[in-house]
Amino acid sequence: MSMVAFQGAVELGLIYALMALGLFVSYRVLNIPDMTVDSSFTLGAAVSALCAVAGHPFLGLLAAAAAGFCAGQITAFLQTKLSIQPILAGILSMTALYSINLRIMGGRANIPLLKSPVIFQYVSGRFGKMVLAFCFTLGACVFLILFFRTHTGLCLRAAGDNEDMVRSSSINTDSMKFIGLGIANALVGLSGAVLAQYQNFADASTGIGMVVIGLASLIVGEVAFGKPNIWRNVLSVVLGAIVYRVIIAFVLALGLSPNDLKLISAVIVAAAISYPVALAQYRLFRRRREARQNA
Repeated sequence: MSMVAFQGAVELGLIYALMALGLFVSYRVLNIPDMTVDSSFTLGAAVSALCAVAGHPFLGLLAAAAAGFCAGQITAFLQTKLSIQPILAGILSMTALYSINLRIMGGRANIPLLKSPVIFQYVSGRFGKMVLAFCFTLGACVFLILFFRTHTGLCLRAAGDNEDMVRSSSINTDSMKFIGLGIANALVGLSGAVLAQYQNFADASTGIGMVVIGLASLIVGEVAFGKPNIWRNVLSVVLGAIVYRVIIAFVLALGLSPNDLKLISAVIVAAAISYPVALAQYRLFRRRREARQNA
């Protein structure tokens, strides 16, 4: 794998880390399987592209995060006010957003940004894009670490650990879901916005498989770097996203077809999830073998 490919993988890892951080909030903190991610990622890319075409690339990032936040509110409303199961609420939001995304994009499947201003044109040098992507990810990490130390953040974490206990403490768990899913999808929308301007286009199918990619980053980070405190967990998500993109780049450098990316992602997720179980089984096997030898 060339140095250029490695650098590109790190840059993409930093951008996708924003999306993985959003999944961290919903899946790990709130303990909610949020399927909205696939469409809120595309929503952020579409909104960002429209603003960039209009000559406002930085405004596009804010608008994309706001749009993602609104998408999270829709999912939270379906869960809390209409009592729809979390995974089904996410699927309904994802399905509805697909049509909304196409309307935002004017019925087009792709919006090119080659002739439009984008945020990455304001940086120069070999590592300019990497530094800018790092700044976005660093800002999101600092925000989450500080937020989860506030009273609201602690209530949100408690609601994910034991909703019944939190409710008995007179804390509105519905409000926590609105806040948590809003923040999660805002980060996902921001990730889509940055990626659209990084790649100079927004595509209606950009978000397909984002849940798998995000979970792969999340699980790889937890297995390799995860620790039982919030700032270590946030850091492990970012490192997991980078490692995942480097693995993908390495596999592609070996000659595998890009059409196999989804298959590779599924294999990585399965391997990362099963690794602790496989390791425990191996250690048990060794202890049993040693016991038989000593008998």
